[in-house]
Amino acid sequence: MSQAGPDTGPGIGTGTATGTGRADGPADLAAGPADRLAQVLRPVRAGNGFEEALEQILQVVRLGLVPGGERLPAERELAERLGISRVTLREVLKVLQDQGLVESRRGRYGGTFVLPRSDRVGGDELRRRIAETDVEDVLRFREVLEVGAAGLCATHGLSPEQAARLREALAGTRDAPLAEYRRLDTLLHLTLTELCGSPTLTAQYAAVRATVNDLLDCIPLLVRNLEHSQRQHTALVEAVLDGDADGAREMMREHCGGTAALLRGFLT
Repeated sequence: MSQAGPDTGPGIGTGTATGTGRADGPADLAAGPADRLAQVLRPVRAGNGFEEALEQILQVVRLGLVPGGERLPAERELAERLGISRVTLREVLKVLQDQGLVESRRGRYGGTFVLPRSDRVGGDELRRRIAETDVEDVLRFREVLEVGAAGLCATHGLSPEQAARLREALAGTRDAPLAEYRRLDTLLHLTLTELCGSPTLTAQYAAVRATVNDLLDCIPLLVRNLEHSQRQHTALVEAVLDGDADGAREMMREHCGGTAALLRGFLT
């Protein structure tokens, strides 16, 4: 669902009108020079379209490329620049609105407007939570460990008992209520690393995953992302059980990339 291709699900709006202020003129980004955003907005990759689009627009907002009170480009332009459907874009904008970063206005001069920093919610708390964490280092180390573990499991194979454990962990995430998802997701990833046969790798992963969970606690649970992650989980487990080491490594790399895109977008 978060690929850059056509969407089949229902569209999600960007909320009700909260203002009627005019935003045209020199300060209107939609009518201004497009190169203000050229370094950030780029076509997303097919594997994590929703997450990477969200990351990029969050960067636009947090870097101040669109100042508070100004309007983001029109939906059509944004969707074209990111290489995603307007359905996916509306889901991204809905997340930004729910987080108090933008607001939707209707009418002739409507659109999606960036809120001034003083009106945003959660920003100060997020910064306090991650002030002493090198997010990029954590994400890179996590990817190295998880990609390696997935490849080892697929290369060396699993016993019937180990395969059953992995399937059970996957089923736990599939049936998890929203409030329990992150805990059961952690258990799935820990199970996979345990099954790779390297206690040292498992110990290192447990430590980095604890830090990843601290970071995840600072961002919202996004149903769209969780649905996408679950499909990736399924493909990953299938690749491991089929002995497809290259496929397992590639799927784990893509999966880690989706999470990393969200964390970078919200926290850096």
